[in-house]
Amino acid sequence: MKKIVITFLLFVSLLFSCSVSDDTPRSYFEFLPIESVQMPDTFTRYQTHNIDLFYNLPSTCHVLNDIYYAINENQRTVAIVSEVYTASDNCQEISTEAETSFAFRPTELGTYIFKFWQGEDELGEDHYNVVEIEVVE
Repeated sequence: MKKIVITFLLFVSLLFSCSVSDDTPRSYFEFLPIESVQMPDTFTRYQTHNIDLFYNLPSTCHVLNDIYYAINENQRTVAIVSEVYTASDNCQEISTEAETSFAFRPTELGTYIFKFWQGEDELGEDHYNVVEIEVVE
């Protein structure tokens, strides 16, 4: 009887321990270069301003995920974060211009420096479109 119970438990444990799910990632994240920016020439302190970002989607498997936004004193570094879906078998290369925006509300007078990421060169060094904006009353 013990042999039957042990055999049954072993069979049940093998049955439930096998996984048929695929653990390969279905997507990953990638920075996309910002092609151009539309923003005011100056900011007014305590007023909200929209900053428009234009970028290209390189394939039908790329979608906007977020805007990377890092603050270091008066400097802001901005990049587009794309999610790339790898589970799709029908990804097609495209070059579709897309647009997104974010709101910026300066609280200090002076100059803010925006660094918009434009990609990497052959050596892997980052390149930025650097824009300095004066904040007035």
